[in-house]
Amino acid sequence: MGGKNKQRTKGNVRPSSSGRAAELLARESGVVPGFIGFGSTVTSELGYVPAVHGVEEIDSLVDADFRLVLRKMSKRDTVTKLKAIQEFGTMCQERDAEEVKGVLPYWPRIYCKISVDHDRRVREATQQAFEQLVLKVRRSLAPFLKGLMGHWLMAQCDTYVPAASAACLAFTAAFPPNKQTEALSFCRDEILNVLQDTLLKETADTLSDPKSVPEEERETKFIRMLTSSLLGVKKLLHLLPDSDRNLLEDRLTQLISSAKFWKYSKHKTPQVRGALSEVVSALCQYTPGLVHKEAARASAAVLLSIDDTDPVVLPPLWEAVLHVVTTIPDCWTHVNARKGFLPKLWALLRAGGGGMAKALHPNLMPLVSRLPAEVTQPALDFYTTFFTSLIQGLSAERALTSPTESAAIVTAVVECMRFSVMQHTEEGEEQRKIQQMLISQQLLPLLESAVGNPSLQNGPLFLLVTEMLISWEKRAGLHGGDGSQEGADIYQTLLGDFWEGIGLLLIGFVDTEEADPKALEGVATLLQVMRYPDKVTGRKQGHKKKSVKICLSEPGDADRNGAERGGRDEPPEGEPQQKRLVGSLESERLEAVVCQLAQLCLVYVNEKQSERHLVFLSLLLRSFHTPRVFAMLMECEEGEEQSLPAVDLKNMAMRFLLERVVAWLSEEGRSQSDHLVDMIFSSLHCCSPQETPRILNHITMMNLPWEILLHVIQKANEGPETLKSCRDWLKGSVLGERLFGLAEELCNTGRGHATLSSNENTHSWTLISLVLSQQHNNEPLIGEVYLEKILEKLHATLSETKAQADQGGMEPLICFICDVASTFYSSVTDCLLLASAEELLLTAFQITAQDHSNTHLSVSVLSKLRAVCVAGVQALMQHSGDQLQESGFLCSAAVWVKRQLLTASLDVKSLQVLVSAVESVVEILTTARNQDNPLLPNFLSLLTPSPQEWISVRQALPPQWMKGPLLSGRLRMTCDYPSMDVWKSTLSSQVPAHLCACTLLGRVIQMAAVSPTDQQRADLSLYSDLKYTVSELLYAVQWCVEMDLSLPTVSQHHSLLTDRGSSGCRTLVPVTDLLQTLYSRSVAEGGLWSLCLETYLQMDAVATSSIGNVRKLYGDPASWFPVSRAKLSTLQVLCPIMTREERRSVSSHATAGIINWQENDDVCGCLGVLLCCLKENSPVQVEVLQAVLAAMMEWRNSREDWFLFSSDLSKASADQLILTVEMMRFLSWLVSSSSSALGGCQWDFLLCCMLAWLETACENVSGLGSPWVQLFVCENASLIVELSRFFAAPPATAADTLPAELTAEWTDFFIEGIYSLLLHLPVKITDAFTEPDDPLFPLAVLRSVGVALTYIPVPQLLKNSLPANLIADQKTNLPAPLQTLLNTLCPLLLFKARPLQITVYLLLEKVMGQLPECDGEGESSKTEEDAEEPSLSPPESLMAVLSACEDLCESVLAGVQVGEFAVVQPLSVEYSCFLGYLLSWKLLLSFFKASPSQLRVQYSLYLKRSHSLHKLLIHLFKMMPENPAYPGQGADTKDTKTFFTESLSLAVDKTAGVEWELPHLACGVYYSAVQDLPAMVRLWWNSQEKRVSTAVERFSTRHVSPVLSAQEISSVHASTQTFDSMTVKARSAAREVIATYSVDDIFIELVIQLPQNHPLGSITVESGRRVGVAVQQWRNWMLQLSTYLTHQNGSIMEGLALWKNNVDKRFEGVEDCMICFSVIHGSNYSLPKKACRTCKKKFHSACLYKWFTSSNKSTCPLCRETFF
Repeated sequence: MGGKNKQRTKGNVRPSSSGRAAELLARESGVVPGFIGFGSTVTSELGYVPAVHGVEEIDSLVDADFRLVLRKMSKRDTVTKLKAIQEFGTMCQERDAEEVKGVLPYWPRIYCKISVDHDRRVREATQQAFEQLVLKVRRSLAPFLKGLMGHWLMAQCDTYVPAASAACLAFTAAFPPNKQTEALSFCRDEILNVLQDTLLKETADTLSDPKSVPEEERETKFIRMLTSSLLGVKKLLHLLPDSDRNLLEDRLTQLISSAKFWKYSKHKTPQVRGALSEVVSALCQYTPGLVHKEAARASAAVLLSIDDTDPVVLPPLWEAVLHVVTTIPDCWTHVNARKGFLPKLWALLRAGGGGMAKALHPNLMPLVSRLPAEVTQPALDFYTTFFTSLIQGLSAERALTSPTESAAIVTAVVECMRFSVMQHTEEGEEQRKIQQMLISQQLLPLLESAVGNPSLQNGPLFLLVTEMLISWEKRAGLHGGDGSQEGADIYQTLLGDFWEGIGLLLIGFVDTEEADPKALEGVATLLQVMRYPDKVTGRKQGHKKKSVKICLSEPGDADRNGAERGGRDEPPEGEPQQKRLVGSLESERLEAVVCQLAQLCLVYVNEKQSERHLVFLSLLLRSFHTPRVFAMLMECEEGEEQSLPAVDLKNMAMRFLLERVVAWLSEEGRSQSDHLVDMIFSSLHCCSPQETPRILNHITMMNLPWEILLHVIQKANEGPETLKSCRDWLKGSVLGERLFGLAEELCNTGRGHATLSSNENTHSWTLISLVLSQQHNNEPLIGEVYLEKILEKLHATLSETKAQADQGGMEPLICFICDVASTFYSSVTDCLLLASAEELLLTAFQITAQDHSNTHLSVSVLSKLRAVCVAGVQALMQHSGDQLQESGFLCSAAVWVKRQLLTASLDVKSLQVLVSAVESVVEILTTARNQDNPLLPNFLSLLTPSPQEWISVRQALPPQWMKGPLLSGRLRMTCDYPSMDVWKSTLSSQVPAHLCACTLLGRVIQMAAVSPTDQQRADLSLYSDLKYTVSELLYAVQWCVEMDLSLPTVSQHHSLLTDRGSSGCRTLVPVTDLLQTLYSRSVAEGGLWSLCLETYLQMDAVATSSIGNVRKLYGDPASWFPVSRAKLSTLQVLCPIMTREERRSVSSHATAGIINWQENDDVCGCLGVLLCCLKENSPVQVEVLQAVLAAMMEWRNSREDWFLFSSDLSKASADQLILTVEMMRFLSWLVSSSSSALGGCQWDFLLCCMLAWLETACENVSGLGSPWVQLFVCENASLIVELSRFFAAPPATAADTLPAELTAEWTDFFIEGIYSLLLHLPVKITDAFTEPDDPLFPLAVLRSVGVALTYIPVPQLLKNSLPANLIADQKTNLPAPLQTLLNTLCPLLLFKARPLQITVYLLLEKVMGQLPECDGEGESSKTEEDAEEPSLSPPESLMAVLSACEDLCESVLAGVQVGEFAVVQPLSVEYSCFLGYLLSWKLLLSFFKASPSQLRVQYSLYLKRSHSLHKLLIHLFKMMPENPAYPGQGADTKDTKTFFTESLSLAVDKTAGVEWELPHLACGVYYSAVQDLPAMVRLWWNSQEKRVSTAVERFSTRHVSPVLSAQEISSVHASTQTFDSMTVKARSAAREVIATYSVDDIFIELVIQLPQNHPLGSITVESGRRVGVAVQQWRNWMLQLSTYLTHQNGSIMEGLALWKNNVDKRFEGVEDCMICFSVIHGSNYSLPKKACRTCKKKFHSACLYKWFTSSNKSTCPLCRETFF
C-alpha cells in the first residue's frame, strides 16, 4: 500500500491484500475456515463478511457504500469507528429499504461487537444507528433477532445511561409494548445463553484481546458487561410471563447454583454487588421456589452484607434484605443473627446509615416487623439497643449537616416506636418495662435534645410525635370513643407517663433565669405543633415517605392506621379554641402544661424583669390565647386600680392586656416590642368587635414610641380577619390625627436641619409610608380625609425645598418624602384622584426638571425624585382616561414647561435636564396609549407655543445668521438691523427660546411617533400643530447651520436639535403639507424661511417626488412681480427647479422692469430676478443684455449715486449697497458667460467701474464691519477674478470681438492699478481689525481679496508699491521693494485667519525662486579666505517667523510623544500657529530647492547650527497621523492613496476638508525635507534615541521611502541632464542607478543602491566593471561618490554630477587635497588652492581650517612644517 500511514483513496472498496489472499485460499483448498477472530461469543476482531461459501455472491448484495462503512466499523481507532457508525445511521435513514436490508445478514456480528465497545460514545451511537436500521427494515429484522437479542438486552442495561436509553428507544421502535414480551419469549434461550456465558464463562482476557487492549480497559469492559448481564437477568425475569419463567427454571437453576454467581456478592466493584442484589430481589419476587433451593447461599449473601454502605449497593441490597426475610421464612437458620447480623445492624444505625439514611431507614420498620421472636429476645434489651443505636445515628456527621438525612432517621425512630408500642399493649411487667423504656429512655430524651437543636426543631419530629399522641388518644378513647376498645387503659397510662414527663422536661427548660432563648423557642415550637398540627402538615407535604413493598400488618390494622392519620382542619385564625377538632390533641393536659409554663414565665418577668421569658410568654399566647390561660395569668396578679377604658373587666384577656401588656409597652428603654404587639393581638382574640377599637384607641393615645404603633398597624394587616376586626380603629379619627401630627413633626424636624437618620425617625417615615401605600379592596388603610391632609403636608414641605435646597440640610427629608411618595403612587389604586397627590407629583416633576447645579441636590436624591415622577405618571395613566383635566398634573406640567422654555434663560445643561424630565413623562404616555387615545396629542398641544409666541421667539433669535448666506450669494436680502452694535454682539451661553422649544418638541414628537412595541411610526394626526412645529424645527436647524457650526456654542445648539433622531420629525408630515407651510412663510417673510425651503427641496425624497407640487404653489410667473425681498429670496430658491419657459417669462418681466427703470420703483429687485434666471442658463438674447447694460450706463450719467463711487459706505443704506452689488454681479456674469455682448464702450465702462469700486473699497476699510460693505468688497474682488481669468485665457468666441487695444490697456494700466490697490488691502484690514475673533472681523473679504491676489503677476510683486518696511541691522542682499514685501507679508503668516495665511504663502511662493539669485550676487564678491566655515542665513524675516512659531509649537506639543498624533481643532489659535509654522517651512524649503549647490551648503550649515530643522522634524512626527491615508477612498480602492502620494492644494477659499489640511501639510513638509535635505534628516535621525529613531524609521519606511525612491528613480529616467563621457541608467524594480564613466581606455561602472528606509539609511555604492583604473584609485572614487551621496543635500543626479567633476579634475591633472583625498570639496565644491611652501601640496581652505582647529597645531598635514 506504500506505507503504514498512507491515506487510502476515498471510495476504494477493493479488499486489501490479506482479504484477497484469504479468498484465494478458499478457492484453492475448497475449505473455508469456520470462524474469523476469537472463538468466543464476543470477538474483538471480526470481519463484516460471514465465513460461508460464495462470499462474492453474498457480498455483491451489499451496496458498496455500506461495505465501506461496515469495514470502517471494525477499525480499532475510536474516532474512525464513531464516524462510521454515525454515517451508517445516516445512510440507513436516507437509503431505500431494499439497500438497507442487504446489510442485515452481517449486522448481528458487527452489532454484538460494537454494542459492548469500551468507548461509551461508540455504544450510544451504535444504538442510535440501530434505531434507524430498525425503522427502515421493520419486519425484515425478524430472522436475525436471535443473534441480536442477547446483546440488545444487555445494551438496555448499559451502565452508561444515554446508551441504555438509546437501546430502549430502538427496542420500542422495533416492538410495540404489547409485542415486547412476545419477542423476548421468542429469544429467551439465546438471551440466557449470552447472559449465562458472560456471568459464568467469560473473563476479562476472553472478552478482549490481551495483546492489543490495555489491562485497565479490559477490566473495565468486563465489569461493565458483568453488571449489564446481571441487570439483564433481572429485566428478563421482569418482562417474561410466568409460563416462560417456568420453562427457564432449569437454566436459571444452573445459573444460581453456580458458586461463581454467589461470589459476586463479595465483588470488589460496587456496581456488580448492587446488580446481584437486584437479581436476588427479582428471583425472590418471580421465582421463589428457586430461591428456597439456594436459601443458605441467598441468606448469607444478603443478610451478612448489610454493612455495605456504598451508595450504589445499599438501596438494592436492603430491598433484597426485605425480600429475603419475607420469601425465606427460615433464613435465620442459615445465618447467626446475634453474631453476624445484629452487630452489623447496630453499627450501621449508630453511624446514621453511613450517609444513606434516606434510602436505609424507611426499611427498618418493615424489617423489625419481620424479625422472629428468637432474634428479638430478650425484647427489652433488643428494643433498648435498637432505639439507642437508632437515635445515636442523629449525632453522625452526615445527619448533623443534612436535614433530609436527619428527617429520615427521626421518621424511622417514631415509626418504629409506634410499631413497638402497638406490639406491646398487653398486660405484664415485661410489657410495662418496655413501654416505660420507650417513653422515659427514648422519646423524652429525644425531645429534650430536639428542643435545643434548631435543625431538629425544623424537622418532622414534633409533628410525628404529635400524630403518635393523637393516635394514642384515639386508642385510649379520648376523642369521642367509648374507651372500651382493647388496650385503652394501656394507652391512657402511656399518655399519662408522657404528659408527666414532658411537663417536667419543659419546666426544666423554663425554670431558670439564664434560660437559653433557642431552647425556649424550641419549647414554644413544640407546643405550637401540638396545638395546631395541621398547620405544619400543610407546610411539610413535600416530605414524602418512601414506599416499601411489604405488608406490615393485617388488613384491618392497615385500615385502622389510615383512619388514625386522617386529615385535620386548622382552626380559623383569631377564633378562640373552644372546641377540640378531630385531628388535634386533647387540650386539657396540653393547656395544663402551658398554664404551668406561662405562670412560671410571669414570675420571672415580674421578679427578674426577664425579657427572654417575656418573649417566650408571647410565643405561648400566640398559640394558646384561651380564657383558661388568661385567667391563670390574672390569678397571679394582685392588680392595682388603673384608669381603663370602658371594657368588660370580667374578660381576663382584656384585663391582662390593659393591666400588664400596656404597662410593659410603656416601660422606657425597651428595645424590642414585637412580642408585646403579638400579646396585644393574642389578647384581642378574646375580645368582642365593639371592644377592639376602644382598646386600640386607648393604646394609640398613650404616646408610645412610633415603632410600636408601626408594629401594631403591620400586625393588623396580617390577615383579613384581623383587618376586619381593626377596621374601625384604622379608619377612625384618633389614629388619623395622630398620624397627621407625626407627618407635621417629621417635616418640621427636617426643615430644622435635624438629623433624620436615627432609628426613631426611620420608623416614623416607614409608618407614614405604610399608611399611605397600604390598601384593601381599593380603599385606603386610614381615613381618606387624613390621607389627603398628610399628602398636603408632604407637598408643602417638598415645595419649600425648591428655595431652600441650597442650604444643604434638606436632602434627608427629601429622601424620606420621595420614598413615601413612590410607595404611595405605586401601591394605591386611583391615588391621583386626590388633588394633593397631583400637586405633590407636579412639585417633584418641577424639581427634577430644573438644573441640578441650582438645587444642589445629590444624584441619589434626584434619582429618587425621578422614581416618584415615574410612579406617579404610571398611576395617572391607569385612571385618567382619554381626557386631560385642566387642573390635572399633565396640564399643569405642560403649562409650566412651556413657560420655562419661553421665558426662562436656559443654558445647555438646564435645557437638557428639562428635556430629559419631559421625555420620561412622554415615554410613559407612549407605552400606555392606544390607537385613538388623544391624551398624548393633547399633552403635545399644551407644550406647543401659540403662533404669536412662535413669532416672538423667532424675532428674538440673533441676526448674525444672515452674514453667511448674504456673503456667499445664497440669499438676497436686507434687514432692519442698521446698528453696528448688533454685529458686534457675541452669542451668549444661554440657548435662545426658539431653540429651546424646538429641541423639546422635536425630541418629544420623535418619541411619541415611534411605537414602543413594534418600533413603527404611529399616527399623530390628532396633533394638529405637527406641520407647524416641524417647520419651526427646520427653521431652528437652519439657523444653527447658517450661524457657523464651528463655533462651540452653535455646535452645542445644533447637536441638541439633531440628537437622537429628532431631525427625522420631518418625515412624519406629508411632503405637500410641509412644502405648503415652508413656501407660504418664505413668500411672506423670506430670509431664513427661504433657506429652509431650499434645504428641504434638496433632500432626495422631496426633490424627486414633489417638483410638480412646488410649481403649483407659485402658479403664474407674473405673480412674482412686483418684486419684494421675500419674493426675491423665494425665487432664488425655486429658480433651479423652474422650467425653461417659466424662467424665460420671469426674466422677460425683470428685463422690462430694468429697461423701464424710470417707471419702476424696484430696479434692484428686477436686476436680482434677472441674475437668478441668468445663473440657471436662461436663454436671453444679446440685444437684451446690451439694453440692460445700456440702462446701467445711463444710470452712470443720471444716477451716479447708485454706483457709490468715492462714497462713505458706512453711511450708505443696505438697499443702496445691494443695488451696487447686483450691478457688480451682472457685470461679472457678462465677463464670464457673455463677453460677446461687450463692445469697446462697454469694456471701458466695466473696467472703469471696477477700478472705481476698488478705490472706494480701499477707502472704506474701517466700515467693513457691516455685512453689506463686506459684500460690496467681495463682489468687487470676484469681478477682478473674472477679469483676470478672462484676460489670462480669453475664450475663443470672444477673441474676434475684443477691441484691439483692450488687452494692452489691461496689461499696461489696469493690472498695475488693480494690484497696487489690492496688495495694500490685506495690510489695511489687519491694521484696522487686529482681533480675528472679533464678530466684525471681515474674514470673507480677506478670502475674496486673497483669491484675487493669487492672480498677481510676479513683476508686480517685485516692483510693489507697498510702504517701505526696512529693519535696521537686517543683513540682506535683496532689493528694497522685495525686502519690504518680505518684511510686510511674513508676519501675516501668523495672523489667525486662514485665508490670509494661505494668501501670503501663495504670494511669497511666487518670489521664493528669485531670492537666492540676490544672495549669489552678494556672495560672488567674497573670497574664499573670508570665511573658513561659511554659513548663510535664509531670509531673516522668514526665519523670524520660524523662531516665533518654534516656541509656540513646542509648548503646545510638549505632552505628545514622537509617533503620537496630536489632533488640532480646525481654525483654532493652535491651528493658525501650526499652519503658519508649516507654511513658513514650505517656503523655506522652496527657497532651498531653488538655491544653487554652493549656496545650499551655506544655508544648510546655518540650519544645522540653529537646530531649526531638528525641531521641525520632532514637531512633524507629532503632527503626522499614524495612518496617513487620504480621506474619501472607497474600501475597494486598489492603490491606497496617502498624504505622501497626493499633493496638497492650498486654496484660499477652501472650506471642505480643512480638518485634514494640517496633517496633509505636515506630511508634505516632511516629504520636501527628506527630498531636499536628505543628509540633514539622516544626520538628525542618527542622533536620536532608540525609541524615536525606531518610530521615525518605521513610519518613513512604510509611507515615505517607497514614494521617494520611486521619484528618485523616475527623475533619473526623466532627466534631461547630459554628461560628457558618462551615462546614467535606472532600474525601478531593483531600486538601482547605474553610472558608466569612460575616458579613452578607462571604463568605470558604479551601481548605486537605494536602501529600504531611504533616505534615512546610507546609499550603498557597489563596484561594477572597471578597466584601466588602479585599485587604490578605484576605492578612493567609490568612497568619494558614497560620501557625496550621503552628505550632500540633493538628488542622486546632483551627487553624480559632483563626482564626475571630481574625476574630470583628476584627469586634468589637479591633485587631490591630502586631507579629504578629493579634488572637489564635498561641501563648498571648491578646488585645493592653499599650498604649503615646503612640500608644495595644495589643500582646501575648509579642510585646513578643520585640521588646524581639531589638532590645535598650525603645521602642514603632510610635511609637518609650519604652515604660512
